[in-house]
Amino acid sequence: MLEDPGKKNAVPEAPKKAEGYQRYQELGGIIDEEGYGKILLRAEGAAAPDTVSILQAGLIARTAGIALHNETGSVDKRVALYGILRTDPKSVDAHYHLDQMDDQRLFAEALRIVGDADSLQKLISTHPNIHF
Repeated sequence: MLEDPGKKNAVPEAPKKAEGYQRYQELGGIIDEEGYGKILLRAEGAAAPDTVSILQAGLIARTAGIALHNETGSVDKRVALYGILRTDPKSVDAHYHLDQMDDQRLFAEALRIVGDADSLQKLISTHPNIHF
């Protein structure tokens, strides 16, 4: 269950696709609208990401002070999206090839997809030498 949006580190509710893509672009997203839609569809029916993706996303989040929310039997949506971007980078068109992006940049894309501007800012502040 998502926390109250007023609480620190709450995961935003998933916006409608058109509004979501506009917000994603405002946050600096690099994936085209068709690819964005494909990723959201994959996320809806996706199994849990592989263990390496879960651990890597957790490390990135902890380093940046981002709280991930794991319920019994479910994975934080930001982690699930990161896992999709990390394991199948060529499935979408982007200004940059996702397979050439480091893990922090992929996690930033996942944060942009869910519209989590607060966590994105924490990640950017934690890694000032990475171009997000």
